[in-house]
Amino acid sequence: MSNLLYKSRNITKNSIDILQDINFENSPMKYTAVKTLKLLKGSNFKNNTQGVELCIVVLTGKVTVKEGDNVFKNIGKRNSVFDKKPTDSVYISNGKKFAIEAETDCKVLLCYAKSDDDRPTTLIKASDNTIENRGKYMNKRLVHNILPDNSDISQSLLVVEVFTDSANWSSYPPHKHDENNLPYETNLEEIYYHEIDKSQGFVFQRIYTDDRLIDETMAVENGDCVCAPKGYHPVGVPDGYNSYYLNVMAGPIKKWVFHNDPDHEWILDRR
Repeated sequence: MSNLLYKSRNITKNSIDILQDINFENSPMKYTAVKTLKLLKGSNFKNNTQGVELCIVVLTGKVTVKEGDNVFKNIGKRNSVFDKKPTDSVYISNGKKFAIEAETDCKVLLCYAKSDDDRPTTLIKASDNTIENRGKYMNKRLVHNILPDNSDISQSLLVVEVFTDSANWSSYPPHKHDENNLPYETNLEEIYYHEIDKSQGFVFQRIYTDDRLIDETMAVENGDCVCAPKGYHPVGVPDGYNSYYLNVMAGPIKKWVFHNDPDHEWILDRR
C-alpha cells in the first residue's frame, strides 16, 4: 500500500470514533496534520494545541466548542457534506485547551499546522466562507474557502473544501507547490480528506514529482486521506459518483502560489 494513502479506520474511545489520525510521527508531513472524529450526541472530546494551531471544521451535525472564555454553541450547518453548503469552523491558536461537545451525532475534522503564535480564538461562520466556481469542460469544481491565504486569522494554516461532480477532474491540470520561488511558486504541504457520494465509490489521486522519485496513483475510498508532501496531485472522479475533499495546507510562507505541470498546461488554453 502507498505510504501516502491513509485508509479510514474506526478506533472507538468514550463514544468517539477516531477515523483518521495523521500526525508528525506517523506521516511524511513536517507542517500539517489531521484528525477525523465521529461523535455520538452527548459525547465530549478534549485536547490541547501545544505547538500547533487548529481549525475545527464541523463536517456534519452540530457541536459546541469551548476554549477558555470562548463558547460557540450549536455550530454546524449540514447533515451531509454533499448538501454543498458552507459550514461553521473554529480557529484555535497554539498553547490552548479546548473541548468539543456533540449536540447531535456529528463528524468533525481537526486541521493542524505547526505554530508558535498566540492568536484570538475565532468562530469562522459559514457565511464567512468565500465561494468560487473553478474550471470548465470536465474540469469543474465548487470551492469553499474556510481559511484562505489572505486570511489573517491563522499564522500558516490554510483550509479549503472542494466539491467535484461526477466524471470531472480536480486539482487539474496537475499542479504543485513545493518550492519557495516567489512570485512563481510557494512551498505548501497538503493533506486531502476525501468523501464520496455514494459511500461505496472511489476516486483516483496521483502524486508525482518531475523526477518521478515520487509517482503513486491511488484508489481513494470514502473517509481516506492522501498526503502530498511534494509534487503534483490531481484527482479524477469516476462517472456516477461525486467527490468532496477538504485540503489542509501549511508551509514556511502563508501564500498559495502553484506551478502547473508544463506537459499538461496546454489544457488551459482550450477555447
